[in-house]
Amino acid sequence: MNISAIWQKIDEKLSRAALRSADKIPYTAIDGVHDDKALTDITWWTNGFWPGLMWLMYVGTGRDVYRTAAEKAEEKLDAAFESYDGLHHDVGFMWHISSGVDYRLFKGRKSRLRTLYAADLLAARFNPMGRFIRSWNDDHDGWVIIDSMMNIPLLYWAAKEHRDKRYEYIARLHADTVMRTHLRPDGSVNHIVSLDPADGRVIETFGGQGYGVGSSWSRGQAWAIYGFALSYIHMGEKKYLDAAKKAADYFIACTEKTGRIARIDFRAPEEPVLIDTSASAIAACGLLELGEEKYRAAALDILSALEKYCDFNPETDPLLLMGSEAYHGRRHMNLIYGDYFFAEAVYKLMGNKFLFW
Repeated sequence: MNISAIWQKIDEKLSRAALRSADKIPYTAIDGVHDDKALTDITWWTNGFWPGLMWLMYVGTGRDVYRTAAEKAEEKLDAAFESYDGLHHDVGFMWHISSGVDYRLFKGRKSRLRTLYAADLLAARFNPMGRFIRSWNDDHDGWVIIDSMMNIPLLYWAAKEHRDKRYEYIARLHADTVMRTHLRPDGSVNHIVSLDPADGRVIETFGGQGYGVGSSWSRGQAWAIYGFALSYIHMGEKKYLDAAKKAADYFIACTEKTGRIARIDFRAPEEPVLIDTSASAIAACGLLELGEEKYRAAALDILSALEKYCDFNPETDPLLLMGSEAYHGRRHMNLIYGDYFFAEAVYKLMGNKFLFW
């Protein structure tokens, strides 16, 4: 796999998409053209990935076309704060890699405040009795999803920015609870766990976006790899690295059977063959942070396999095809977070060191 050549193709494609979609916040592409989630749901959980992708490309290339698109999307996201009720645990996805990156690069006051607002919203969801950050709203009082591990780096940052250890304590307590309740002995993970709000006991597990109860949703597995790896990077505690490796070993073993492309659920029936390229892209990013050659080699194998699912045509908007929202949802489509994580993995292999999370 020629990493430099792939990066050049990504840059050529996304620099044009940045111009075409400069006034949008894309989620997917229809007939090769980005949609605009800002028009339909400004609080949608993926709305930080487009500005995040633009900042990633700006850092990796220095081209202003990316910065312009990122800044426009960041401003559009202000409307999400006004909607409030639609916001939940995914504010890290929305602001840590958008306004958070903007602030870390340029120290602008508005970007700092946006990111701190998001961190305060996330911290406010913490249940001190159960020691977890609540996912979602309404009647999901004790629900926690594995995706939450990717949101808590926002709190590690806020602890330093606020000079207040409480944010770090919340993140660490949540990570410890997720490790206890979501990571299974074999390295697979639960997607959704219902906890008793009074003491954090496991009440019930749900299949969530996977095949069913007790199954193994591959994107959740990828969130676990990268999420625990990030807690290790920020906190330096070996237990988080061990958890990330345990989840990684399971993911690698499962994808060895399918040419490194993840099935939507590793425990679903073998037929029909349903895949999720976004899960493989996310996992590759996490694997590259684990510090061992076997994990780097697995990440390279994954990216090599993903290359054939990429659309490098600069006249169309989507990059990574054949992503899937859920086993029982929309499947085999372009997803903006698939584009983001594929580009991030290649960015890392190019030798770039700036950590977006």
